Amino acid sequence: MLRLLILAPLLVFSPFALAHPGDHAGGFVHGFAHPFLGADHLLAMVIVGVWGARTARRVWLLPAVFVTFMAAGAALGSVPLPFVEPMIALSGLVFGLAAILAKRLPLWLGSAVVALFAVYHGHAHFAEMPDTSAAGFLAGMLLATALLHLIGVGVALAATRLRARLA
Repeated sequence: MLRLLILAPLLVFSPFALAHPGDHAGGFVHGFAHPFLGADHLLAMVIVGVWGARTARRVWLLPAVFVTFMAAGAALGSVPLPFVEPMIALSGLVFGLAAILAKRLPLWLGSAVVALFAVYHGHAHFAEMPDTSAAGFLAGMLLATALLHLIGVGVALAATRLRARLA
């Protein structure tokens, strides 16, 4: 039942969580703030941390893959990608299901899934980066993304400890 309560908001809100209006002023502060302002980013980043903590021996691996490929997606931003917003919405659903089910995929496959969606997240951000301060915006966005991943790891580890104490 708890899994259903966690999954329901992801199913209901993920298609509507479009946080890419392209109206950012730029710079480090705006880049850092961006992942906290869109439900798609906030959920996806935290959930990658939860998934990594629940399934990987190295809890940092999936978040590190995400940040790396998000930067790569930003670097590829001038290359047109199809279905950017639907892929970002789908990432919330896929990551959420993987975290809730604690699906332990082979390391290469879990990393590939994370990398694929991270490229789309990074690509979407490229379109939003202002020309005058793109490097600062990207640096802030990547730092905030890593922080949200760490929050997800912390939530998952705290829940595991709480469950062990209650058992």
